[in-house]
Parts: sequence; structure tokens; C-alpha cells
Amino acid sequence: MDFEQARFNMVEQQIRTWEVLDQEVLDLLFEVRREDFVPLAYRSLAFADLEIPIGEGERMWTPKMEARVLQELDLKANEAALEIGTGSGYLTALLARSCSVVTSVDIHERFVLEARSKLARAGIGNVKLAVGDGARGWGSEQYEAIVLTGSTPVLPDAWREQLRPGGRIFAVVGDAPAMSARMVRWEAPGAIVSQDLFETVIAPLQNAAQPRRFVF
Repeated sequence: MDFEQARFNMVEQQIRTWEVLDQEVLDLLFEVRREDFVPLAYRSLAFADLEIPIGEGERMWTPKMEARVLQELDLKANEAALEIGTGSGYLTALLARSCSVVTSVDIHERFVLEARSKLARAGIGNVKLAVGDGARGWGSEQYEAIVLTGSTPVLPDAWREQLRPGGRIFAVVGDAPAMSARMVRWEAPGAIVSQDLFETVIAPLQNAAQPRRFVF
């Protein structure tokens, strides 16, 4: 298989057509080898417009979703990011190549161990990996960017409290079949602004926060 041609086709036919035009993001998709992060059995599908199974009932995002999120976050070299749901480690790698340091958490230990090996082979060392349940917040540190790679019916306030000034959160919020990709931005002290970007459906985070239900 000609991986370079497949990568080029992915960028031109999937990524650009989904309004991802930031040249730094496009360059990154050529630099970080997606095929090295997908399970070996699916390597030939590394650039296809589909969610690739990675085990434990989880799937990678589509390439266009990964690229769009990078563009929306607009990470800077001196910023810190938190990723909830390490998964294959590919988005982790993209984030790490875009900012100063990434903390990535996954509830599945296998994903963390495999991601550590993949990131090391890719020469990416500015990632702190942890095993744990980050569905409702993680630790007490603050970040310029927070990404939830699984959906959540509601976005807990804990995430907003972990934003540094100017920080932003990407999360897919809602229940299937009605979910929205949402950007939450720290605009000023006490001013957090939310914007729904597009509709999508992805698998939920394990133990994601649930809305309060009325009991009659």
C-alpha cells in the first residue's frame, strides 16, 4: 500500500473539504504517521473516513474529526493540554506536536501502555500518561486546552474550573442521536462562552456525568 498517496488523498478529499484549512494542522497530518497508531489489523484503513475499532469497545475518531478539533483548539507552543481518553494515542501525538505538554488519561490501562510505546517510537516525549477515570474532571491543575474524546450528556462545571485564562474545552455534549460538538472558551473572569460547532455522534465516556432526573 502506498501510505503517502493515501495520506495525501485523506488530506485533500476528507480534511480540506471539512473546512480544515490551517496549514500548520495540514502539515502535522503529514508529519505524524497515523498508520503507526491504528491496530495492525486495520493498518490499510488508517486513512479511511471511518471510526476504527481499537478494542475495549472503543473507536478512533475519523481523521477529519481529529483535524477539525486541532484547528478549533488553535494550540500554541507554550500551552498545556489535557486529553480525557487516550485511545490509540494518535490524537495525543497531534496535540503533543502542537503545544508544550499534554496530560492524557484513559480508564483502560492497555491503551495507556500501548500509547506510551507508540509515542516513544514516534519520538514524542512531552506527554504525561495516566490510568484513571477522568470523565468528570482530572486532578487540580489548569490547562489552556481540554479535549474529551468521548461524549458526555452534560459538561460538568469541574472542566470550566480547570481552564486557565484564555483556555478552551472541546467536548461532544448530549445523548444520541442529538449531540453537538461544543467549544467552551474562557473569555474573562466569570465569563465562559460556549459555541456549538456541528452535530455529530460519538461513543460516550465511561461514567460520564448524567443530567439530573425528576422523580415523581
